[in-house]
Amino acid sequence: MQKASNHNSRTQLAFASFRRNRVGMLCLWTLVILYGMAVFADFICPYSYQDEDRNFSYCPPTAVELMDQGRWVRPFVYGRALTFDAVHRRVYVIDQTQRYPIRFLKGGRLFGVDAPGRFYWWGADARGRDIFSRIWYGARISLSIGLLGVAISFILGLLIGGIAGYYGGWVDTVLMRLCEMFMMIPGFYLMLALRAAVPENFNSVQVYLSVVVILALIGWASLARIIRGMALSLRERDFVLAAKTLGVPDIVIIFKHILPQTLSFSMATLMLTVSSYILAEAGLSVVGLGIQDPVPSWGNLLSDAMGIVPVIFAPWILLPGLFIFIAVMCFNVVGDSLRDAFDPMFSGDSQ
Repeated sequence: MQKASNHNSRTQLAFASFRRNRVGMLCLWTLVILYGMAVFADFICPYSYQDEDRNFSYCPPTAVELMDQGRWVRPFVYGRALTFDAVHRRVYVIDQTQRYPIRFLKGGRLFGVDAPGRFYWWGADARGRDIFSRIWYGARISLSIGLLGVAISFILGLLIGGIAGYYGGWVDTVLMRLCEMFMMIPGFYLMLALRAAVPENFNSVQVYLSVVVILALIGWASLARIIRGMALSLRERDFVLAAKTLGVPDIVIIFKHILPQTLSFSMATLMLTVSSYILAEAGLSVVGLGIQDPVPSWGNLLSDAMGIVPVIFAPWILLPGLFIFIAVMCFNVVGDSLRDAFDPMFSGDSQ
């Protein structure tokens, strides 16, 4: 009981240290906002991710007007008229004869305009779909894949690493050689090989689950080795030896006495792992092996920017890459901050 109490108090001190890290807390709240926007995308976004109008292909961002002839008025947007220049490029001209008031809480959504008007806050893609809406619907895929993949690899890593470190001997040797088999293959090539084994006729949900499993399979081995090293040290502690003396079953010792001691440190490691999973999903989707259109993810949204011509004439299609960068940086900073907060705890615990 004294051991558990000491560990809990040190954990509380570590979290208090993390809360004093302003950069880490800023990144944590940024992630909370990103996940909140993804969860409430149906309400926040003015359009469904499938809503398209080919007449507004690559339409630039729509300006919100707040004044009319020097007077403050209800927010509205002007209509857009599509024309072509001398070299037959699409040009959208503002049509000031058409005004569309921005209506709030319209049709179960936070804001929107009446048809035939279109409100593209961050511009439109090649099919005239709202980039703003597709980014937040895509966040559901990109951000949840990282968490689900980490959850699976977390369970596998804890279980296999804990068993290998506790028993040692031939059990440790077999399990660690299995880990090394997964780690010796470069992650991206292993990911491509596993994705090639997925049938082509899978629907969007099946592809999503397949990508989650693939990411989990390439990430559990490194965590298992970390947990194994910690378990090797923990199995010699007095509280573990006392449990053995009292005849407590091995499985209970592993799950009740050893693995809980590794959770704080492994949590910091997992925060760093989520970012790599987000990048892995984006890589698969960019090359056409991940989530397939029309279901959006930040990766397949970014695939529209693979050509130089679309980027030059519609630079707003690069926005999904900005959100990938923000999410990855925030997870890395939060993970580093947690590791810095917990490192003194573990160094003190080992004395």
